[in-house]
Amino acid sequence: MTSKELLYIEDALGHEKYFQTKFRETASQIQDADLKACIEQMAEKHSQIFKNFYGML
Repeated sequence: MTSKELLYIEDALGHEKYFQTKFRETASQIQDADLKACIEQMAEKHSQIFKNFYGML
């Protein structure tokens, strides 16, 4: 793997971690149960993407 490819992977993993964090922070501030559940699902989806992507390494 080239250094450029490794940088791309590092960036992609960082973005997925960022999305997880922001969705979880947002969900913790929302009162509406349906909206909160939707945002929590998005956080979980990005967590799974991160795990799958990391697992390919």
